[in-house]
Amino acid sequence: MSYCVNCGVELHSDLPVCPLCSTPVFHPDKEPENIPSAFPENRGQVDVVKHRDLAIFLSIVLGSTAITCGLLNLFIFDFSLWSFPIIGICVLLWVFAIPAVIYTKLTLYWSFFFDGIVVAAYLYMLTWLTKSDTWFLSIGLPLVVLITLLLEILLFLMVHVSVSFLTTSLYIVIEIALLCIGIELLIDSYIKRPLSLSWSAIVLTVCTIITVALLTVLSRSRLRNEVRRRLHF
Repeated sequence: MSYCVNCGVELHSDLPVCPLCSTPVFHPDKEPENIPSAFPENRGQVDVVKHRDLAIFLSIVLGSTAITCGLLNLFIFDFSLWSFPIIGICVLLWVFAIPAVIYTKLTLYWSFFFDGIVVAAYLYMLTWLTKSDTWFLSIGLPLVVLITLLLEILLFLMVHVSVSFLTTSLYIVIEIALLCIGIELLIDSYIKRPLSLSWSAIVLTVCTIITVALLTVLSRSRLRNEVRRRLHF
């Protein structure tokens, strides 16, 4: 005995349709091989969103947000410059989206460069809220320059030097150590404290151990192949 795939009623072996819901009954042992499939064979595909349309949509959303907040700050809620951070975030998001959806031919080198400029401009705009630019010149701008430079160096190494999971990990670990050292030295300079390494020395020690281990693996072909085989990369 078989059962209806729609309502579950028990069916006789020679019934062409279900007597209860009229659903066609298929008998695999009696049907010809060329019977059409009960399931659709064509695969549906969603149209890909064009970069131009996505760029227009993103620009309209971010632009309208920035303009609306600016007008509200100017004419209604004018007790402070609260709209500046929101406008700056909209500009940041728009610039970050340039290489992805607006101008896809822009190289990553220029993309990181422009990202650094707009982040520095955003931090400088925040000085209008804090009534002081000391923190910007002492720690904000140097930190942005340091991060941008490290990103440019990382990109250069990944493009022009050997690229693999191990080498990329090596580059990142070294740059993490340099970034932490730079952050601590900038903080010491900002608070007028003698330049020295404390917490960044711990990070430097850990990164040094990892760096030595990675260099050892990379220098030994047999060990390198064993690591790749065991970690599946």
